[in-house]
Amino acid sequence: MENELTAPFPILGIAAWSGTGKTTLLEKLLPRLGEHGLSVAVIKHAHHSFDVDQPGKDSYKLRSAGAAPILVASRQRFALMQETPDQEEPDLAQLIAMMLPHDPDLVIVEGFKAWPIPKLVLYRDGIGDAAILTGRWVEAVALSAPPPIDLAASVAQLDLDDNEAIAQWVVTWLSAKNDTMSSKCMSSKCMSSKCMSSKRMSSKQQW
Repeated sequence: MENELTAPFPILGIAAWSGTGKTTLLEKLLPRLGEHGLSVAVIKHAHHSFDVDQPGKDSYKLRSAGAAPILVASRQRFALMQETPDQEEPDLAQLIAMMLPHDPDLVIVEGFKAWPIPKLVLYRDGIGDAAILTGRWVEAVALSAPPPIDLAASVAQLDLDDNEAIAQWVVTWLSAKNDTMSSKCMSSKCMSSKCMSSKRMSSKQQW
């Protein structure tokens, strides 16, 4: 996979070895991005079997009986469940496509380290192979200590424990990414709704 996975909205991967604190960081990062007026969707990779349903519930019974997919909805939320027994790994491109109707300002992808998307890599000293800090798609790294290996000059270095600085980097990156996407879109005379509303982000981001 050489070419960047693209969508009408920016995609940013958060990559790290297990135990680094990806989810903990996102819990603190998402409210800060919301304060900037940003709508952020998250796609999370799971390395094991998981279930959002409970045995005995009607939805569980219907899914077990062969409903594929099954969508359960209430006044407060809905959940779409689809069995994928023949799939070795989830297809990030398909998951990104499912975000299109929601039109987020940003999709954060937790995991999916091998996919060609811009990445913020988290690294806690002593956890996992430091080679995760290198690669074509790494745009920034957040570290708990000085980098154990040489990093590319273009890679931004952040403090893993400074949530505010990480949030500000994401906001700045997002602004630059939107500018780049808008320039490409305009140069190709694109008439998509995203292109026609390219000034949306600049009106939100008054920092």
